[in-house]
Amino acid sequence: MKPRAIVALDFPGAEPAIALLAHLGPEADFVKVGSELFTAAGPELVTRMRDERRDVFLDLKWHDIPTTVRNAARSASKLDVRLVTAHASGGRAMLDAAVEGAGASCGVLAVTVLTSLDAASLGEAWGKSVARVEDEVLRLAEIAREAGAHGIVCSGAEAAAVRAVYGNTLRLLVPGIRLPGGDAHDQARVVTPAAALLAGASYLVLGRAVTAAAEPREALAAVRRALES
Repeated sequence: MKPRAIVALDFPGAEPAIALLAHLGPEADFVKVGSELFTAAGPELVTRMRDERRDVFLDLKWHDIPTTVRNAARSASKLDVRLVTAHASGGRAMLDAAVEGAGASCGVLAVTVLTSLDAASLGEAWGKSVARVEDEVLRLAEIAREAGAHGIVCSGAEAAAVRAVYGNTLRLLVPGIRLPGGDAHDQARVVTPAAALLAGASYLVLGRAVTAAAEPREALAAVRRALES
């Protein structure tokens, strides 16, 4: 499949998200609605995005008992979203339930290690020594594969290693994308669009690389050109 750029609508309400998309126009044909915006604006905003013929990545990162996650995924699929997320650390049964609830038209992406974490902070959170984040990403990727997930979420730093092991069995969504020279902000593991593509990313999530750019439309166009080259 051709790699796709996803614009992250990380806003506290619907108005700034709608204003950004009005500025970006139809080039923003795939958008991410995360916890902050979904909590504020709800399913109505997702429906509006679909009515505008934009694909939607509903990034709620579920981590709950299997029944709850299955029902949440089923509700998301009824909104006609293209992608949803659940934490791989929730375990095989939970991911199985997510895939079942999402159905054939909605892909489940298993979140491996958040891009805000490095080896030290991950080890602190999990109560064990972590020598390399890559090892943990690969371990969690195997759980995702066993559950039949569409793919995983990982940083560009680990994408090449996952692609080497799993090929196209797992699609890779890479967040933490920054344009060359861009600020990493609160992300510990960031990459440029070119590096993410070279590592085998299928989806690139563009947050502040676009939304905080002086010219958001130009920033998005630059990434789309990279995807098409």
